[in-house]
Amino acid sequence: MRHHNTKRKFGRVRKIRRALLNSLALNLMVRGKIKTTEPKAKELRPLVEKLVTRAKVDNLANRRLIIKKLSSRSSGIKKLFTVIAPKYLDRKGGYTRVLKLGARKSDGAKMAIIEFI
Repeated sequence: MRHHNTKRKFGRVRKIRRALLNSLALNLMVRGKIKTTEPKAKELRPLVEKLVTRAKVDNLANRRLIIKKLSSRSSGIKKLFTVIAPKYLDRKGGYTRVLKLGARKSDGAKMAIIEFI
């Protein structure tokens, strides 16, 4: 039974699923907005929200935790601490929004845009 197992698996093993979400999170931080499938955007949202909340307090421990989580790509992490997190210091949550788009033409997958507010 799948009681309380709410995470999506995307037909991938855990290691590859984590790599996918980390890559999407880094791209979102670098670009500010990305277009992906709706389930991936919905699964990415809590991850990014937690990272931004952690980055609002800029200290060594938080930097190390985020580097560990995102596999140390310095450009995205630097932008998270210098640009993104200070923008949301007075906000308690809800840093991202998911805008639903139509279905993709090739395979009919529901598409969405995830962006920072």
